[in-house]
Amino acid sequence: MSFNFLITRPEHDDTTFYLSNWCKDTIKLAEEKGAKVNDLHREKANKSEFEGRIFKSCPEFIVLNGHGNENSVTGHKNQELISVESDEKILKLNIIYAISCRSAKNLGKKCIEKGTKCYVGYTDDFIFVYEKEKISRPLTDETAKLFLEPSKLFIETIIKNNSVKDSLERSKKKIQENFIKTLSGNEQETALARYLWWNLRNFTFHGNQEVKISG
Repeated sequence: MSFNFLITRPEHDDTTFYLSNWCKDTIKLAEEKGAKVNDLHREKANKSEFEGRIFKSCPEFIVLNGHGNENSVTGHKNQELISVESDEKILKLNIIYAISCRSAKNLGKKCIEKGTKCYVGYTDDFIFVYEKEKISRPLTDETAKLFLEPSKLFIETIIKNNSVKDSLERSKKKIQENFIKTLSGNEQETALARYLWWNLRNFTFHGNQEVKISG
């Protein structure tokens, strides 16, 4: 299976550093599955690179790691990459997954209006909690894992050519499992449950949830 995969991985603060590192394995998986990977890492996660790669490779799957709001998602140092005001060709894509705050509220709908097949994201803030002493080693952070593993699972399931519907179901099931796990833990773990539930409630899609990266 051959497909084009584009991922943005800014790393200018704690949040983007964690998101970037938790997506490293998905890049390896995509390459193993025969994908041509466009990894916009750090300074490469800028508007010029982003638009250029889209026009050149027409990626079947795009993952956006970064800060966002109802109308846009940003890249390195909060440079806007995509917004409701973007060129129509930028908004006409296959599958987009935005690991950012609130972009599914308006931007996701706009992308569908302009021709994107499916937009997956969050209608409100995407929340994750991390351990400050693990900031230099994010993949060893068991607290952050509760929040970022389900997101990683969604990406991996899409890369394995499952539908958005199946990928969402598996990811949401993982969030639910982690929610139950925290509820049965100590007081500190129980406090995390509300944030997991928040993410679950705001994790959504627009468009055709039956779409896959290929076929």
